[in-house]
Amino acid sequence: MKKRFGIDIDGTVTCPASIIPYINKDFKVNITLNDVKQYDLTHVVDCTEEEFADWFIKSEPVIYAESPLANGAKEILKKWETVHELLFISARGPHLLEITKEWFIKNDLHFNHIDLLGTHNKIEAAKKYQVDIFFEDKHDNAVMLHEECQIPVILFDTPYNREPIPNGVVRVNTWSEASAWVDNWLKQK
Repeated sequence: MKKRFGIDIDGTVTCPASIIPYINKDFKVNITLNDVKQYDLTHVVDCTEEEFADWFIKSEPVIYAESPLANGAKEILKKWETVHELLFISARGPHLLEITKEWFIKNDLHFNHIDLLGTHNKIEAAKKYQVDIFFEDKHDNAVMLHEECQIPVILFDTPYNREPIPNGVVRVNTWSEASAWVDNWLKQK
């Protein structure tokens, strides 16, 4: 039975460390993903929130165009593309839609729809598209999506999202684990 999958892009489909080389180069630091203990990245650089926001706005087109895929994402998404609807719902700004579509095409990833919200609040979009399950890397998004939409949310484990999770939010380490959980969930439906 065809399901509607709501899927975040950055840190979920893309490698969660995608931004790290750009931070290291431009801020002259030497951090790894393990140094990123919270979603807000200003704690790993020596600058104001405004300076970091300005840097990010200037850098995001290049970062998004060059982001590597998360390990295993392509294989699982290819498996799902003919069976389910893949709706990519991201906090990226709408002005980045062409770069985002080009990245999907370059990486040979199918999408039924891409919605760039310009905000981390994905609840309205999840309801609008009537998604049956969501895939996310941001802890508070995962919890809110589950609680507000009453759907399972797969949370891809990273050092910045290790707070406790409620039942209904499922922490996974890999796309293979996510796929196995989804297969089991679909059998129970």
